[in-house]
Amino acid sequence: MASSSSSYCTCWHAMFYITLAVILAAVSISTTLRSDSDSNSQTPQSSTAISHVISLSASRTLHATGFTITAALLQISPELFLTSPNSTIFAIADSHISNASLPPHLLRDLLKYHTSPVRVSIEDLINQPQGSCLPTLYRNKTVAITKIDRRNRTVQINRVRISHPNLFQEGSVSIHGVPSPFAAVDTEYDVIHGPECDTGFGVVSGSGGLKKKKKTTSRVEWARIVRLLSSKGFVSFAIGLHSVLDGILEDERNVSSVTIFVPPRLELGGDHHYPQALLEKVVRFHIVPQRLTLKELMALPARTLLRTMVHGDQQPLEVTGVVSFMPELVIDGVRIVAPDTYVSSFRGTMLQKL
Repeated sequence: MASSSSSYCTCWHAMFYITLAVILAAVSISTTLRSDSDSNSQTPQSSTAISHVISLSASRTLHATGFTITAALLQISPELFLTSPNSTIFAIADSHISNASLPPHLLRDLLKYHTSPVRVSIEDLINQPQGSCLPTLYRNKTVAITKIDRRNRTVQINRVRISHPNLFQEGSVSIHGVPSPFAAVDTEYDVIHGPECDTGFGVVSGSGGLKKKKKTTSRVEWARIVRLLSSKGFVSFAIGLHSVLDGILEDERNVSSVTIFVPPRLELGGDHHYPQALLEKVVRFHIVPQRLTLKELMALPARTLLRTMVHGDQQPLEVTGVVSFMPELVIDGVRIVAPDTYVSSFRGTMLQKL
């Protein structure tokens, strides 16, 4: 029995390290290729951001506390995490990385989502208002400090408790351990879906400090729109809208009302790989920055062009008109089959189903 148990343990460890080797090789190659492709446009910063001594020390600490995969990646490919003068790394438990079954580029993005260009200790986090946001290295996304228990000195990020606070605190680097990822990864749309963070509570910024950020409130109920789309069955469009929302909020700050022409499903290709730029363009193409009811649309002359949220205003929607043999409106050659699906009188939102 002891021999059988020992054999099982040896086999399990062998499988784990084989999986670890595959993950490390794939992510390292992917990172190297990306670094090479970007070398013409920007100067690598990882060599000046942190000393080799600190990187090696952090890696040893992680390895000793069971975060083997992050430890190895930090030692082999420090540029995954350390691309700014200050860094906070939330090391994910090995089991969640090895079982994720993610392609290398998405695993790299997940690691960046768990890395902040700001150094914060658990004490820094505890002393912040609950709801504060922490910037990450992933597409300018933020994570939220969702719960603070000052009595027990515990903190949750995106509702995930920091299980190993202050694992490593040296120089410009802070590392904490977490039992699971902060967000789900959507392999179909190549995006990470985390909860929205309200920047009105404050955003961590500066070299290790936490400062308030002026709140910019959108006059459009985007969060409610995303939830409504999902509840009405337009899950793929809701996912797409949520993933590009930061760009829309940045570019369309003065928009007070919108009309969204919702397709039944986003079909962006047959290989199930959707580049972010294409996804953003398609989503923006279906949004008009003004409120238009069906009655108002039908009153527009044929061939009227409606400005969309696509950059440069170079892709307007065309009101084809009302087809004579059926009382339905056609936009860009596509019929509106469920007009005025959702009307908001509070902040001027209109959904039209195509």
